[in-house]
Amino acid sequence: MSTERTEIETRAARHAALADPARLRIVDLLTLGDLSPGELQHRLGLASNLIAHHLGVLEREGMIARTRSEGDRRRSYVHLTSASTEGLGPSASAAARRVLFICTGNSARSQLAAALWRARSTIPAISAGTQPAAAVAAGAIATAERHGLDLAAATPQHVADVMAETDFVVTVCDAAHEALGETGDLHWSVPAPGSAGTNAAFDAAFDELAARVEVLAGRLTAS
Repeated sequence: MSTERTEIETRAARHAALADPARLRIVDLLTLGDLSPGELQHRLGLASNLIAHHLGVLEREGMIARTRSEGDRRRSYVHLTSASTEGLGPSASAAARRVLFICTGNSARSQLAAALWRARSTIPAISAGTQPAAAVAAGAIATAERHGLDLAAATPQHVADVMAETDFVVTVCDAAHEALGETGDLHWSVPAPGSAGTNAAFDAAFDELAARVEVLAGRLTAS
């Protein structure tokens, strides 16, 4: 009986947290990508103290979490937790002709994201980097192979050589997102697997990208 009451109280608290229009809008904005508190302030046109208050409410209910940027260490990114919107039905959606995934080196995260997207959606996808590496990381190739995807022939490309005005741009690297500024449509703050260089790190990046691709593919329509 006590377990059922706790579950009901948890659900009620989450609904109460979303009863404020500003907090509901924050959750809507975070359903597809991560944003810094400053970016949320710009999108909502609210004072920084109000943003801090609303984020605090959502954080206390376990609906959001923050991660430190791997680029600008003074910055953090806010993202929804896995259980944050269960049964709440987020309404965010968009349309695209092609999806462009970007990271710094175009050697791991963006390559994996594009490969996952092509396996999940009929909307075309490519990847690129702001500072392309010489080759795709061996760990990324091995991880893709373990999951039935092929990156053996992939080569890093510079974003300036492939980006089209009509692309739906998703940055999957904090440094690339910060370098591009307002260019991207969405940002996914995915830790760099190359920092650890282990199979576990590359698998963790793959799993996070796969979950995010699944959500976006269900809401992005061809234009």
